[in-house]
Amino acid sequence: MEPAEMKRIVAERAVDMYVKDGMNVGLGTGSTAYFAIKRIGELVADGFDLTCVATSVQSEDLARECGIKVVELDQVDKLDVTIDGADEVDPKMQLIKGLGGALLREKIVAAATVREIIIADSSKRVGKLGTKAPLPVEVLRFGHEHTRFALKRQGCEPVLRMRDGEPFVTDGGNYIYDCRFPEGIDNPFFLESRIDVIPGVVENGLFLNTAYDVLICEEDGSVTSVAEAENRES
Repeated sequence: MEPAEMKRIVAERAVDMYVKDGMNVGLGTGSTAYFAIKRIGELVADGFDLTCVATSVQSEDLARECGIKVVELDQVDKLDVTIDGADEVDPKMQLIKGLGGALLREKIVAAATVREIIIADSSKRVGKLGTKAPLPVEVLRFGHEHTRFALKRQGCEPVLRMRDGEPFVTDGGNYIYDCRFPEGIDNPFFLESRIDVIPGVVENGLFLNTAYDVLICEEDGSVTSVAEAENRES
């Protein structure tokens, strides 16, 4: 099955499972979240009264095109559910996010969400974080080379993200360093605390103990719930 079709299947399944009329809904960013936003637009067209908060300018523009009501996060007391993608998912539902460049707003939105639902195709499943994807770290532009040096001391190779020959700039006006760990990330909770105290770091792409459930589309088109699998094992 083509990757785009897998993303569509899992996105629509998540929306149909978790989005109910009258909810406040967080809209993720990325190629899989795209299909979730499109499906939410269909629900709105069918009469659902939904108030949504976008994790990026890109997602906000798409949502408005789909007829979805989008407000600022501070206009709602909480979000009932957010549906977002991930770049890596480990067996304990720990995540790496941020290759789409929206990790700062994604993490703020996730913190305001009762149920953070992650959607992904099977290629995003890993045994250990950092084995496929680099860890994105958003940093201030001021002194970013010094921030890079401090990141490198954590055992990674930080590479400044570029676009069209210029440094990529986030919606918050910051840069991103994509940090590759040669052997993966052995202790993500320890690493997160080390990165967060580096002056110049705005946010990192480790989303730990954040997901309420992770839905993964397998290559045959079936959708599995990591939370359900974990509950069965325990």
